[in-house]
Amino acid sequence: MHYDQITCATEGAVTILTLNRPAKLNAWTRRMSAELTHAIAAANADPAVGAIVLTGAGRGFCAGADVDDQFQARLTARDEGRDEEWLDNDWVTVAREAKPLVAAVNGVAVGIGLTMILPFDVIVASEQARFGMFFIKMALVPELASTYFLVQRVGFAHASEMCLTGRLYFAEEAARTGLVNAVVAHDRLVAEAIARAAAIAANPDRQLRWIKELLTRNGANPDYHEVMRLENDLLERSIQSPEHREAVRAFREKRPADFRAAAQSPGGEPD
Repeated sequence: MHYDQITCATEGAVTILTLNRPAKLNAWTRRMSAELTHAIAAANADPAVGAIVLTGAGRGFCAGADVDDQFQARLTARDEGRDEEWLDNDWVTVAREAKPLVAAVNGVAVGIGLTMILPFDVIVASEQARFGMFFIKMALVPELASTYFLVQRVGFAHASEMCLTGRLYFAEEAARTGLVNAVVAHDRLVAEAIARAAAIAANPDRQLRWIKELLTRNGANPDYHEVMRLENDLLERSIQSPEHREAVRAFREKRPADFRAAAQSPGGEPD
């Protein structure tokens, strides 16, 4: 697939995806969504890649949905009697089933610019980043399961205020609420995000994906018996994996584990 609205690069075991509509503050379009989904799938399929970083080109990370591509086009389609699918409901599944995702928020992230990264694993913000749940300002309600993931990140009280006021939050306030993992100097943002992604990518792919699955399925499950059943099922599969055998050998031999080599050994392909 040819990419018009994103760029893709690789540094070590990390794929770096960049939203690339800087003149529009990287406003979200259906084309951008399709390109990101394709690029993430390609990274998932590449055994040399262990984690993915997403950032934005120019001054903004993503200034929400493109008004013409999304809002006006949707209204026009409804007025003309065309019943088209506009909500990218698969995005959350893409994010939660992907290799670990790190957002490097370099500027404004509002509307879908924020909700698209709430299902990510780590969010690192530049000191120049700004965040807002702007849906109420467009007479809309939030999407992409954001009323779940936002509460998971910041709690009910902060989530309520963010959604009901639609106000803009500065990076440091976002960090205090737990919306982002860290705030770093603007000129260090991408390097810091890549470093965090590389630290994750040093771990075994198969188990990373299983941990993401457990966090997704168990994060709000009050039935601890079911939580433990899911954990035990994947723990048993982990024990049988070549990566676990490699971890034990490496510990006993006092050397770093080579999880990628173990995964590529006969019978070691990730399932």
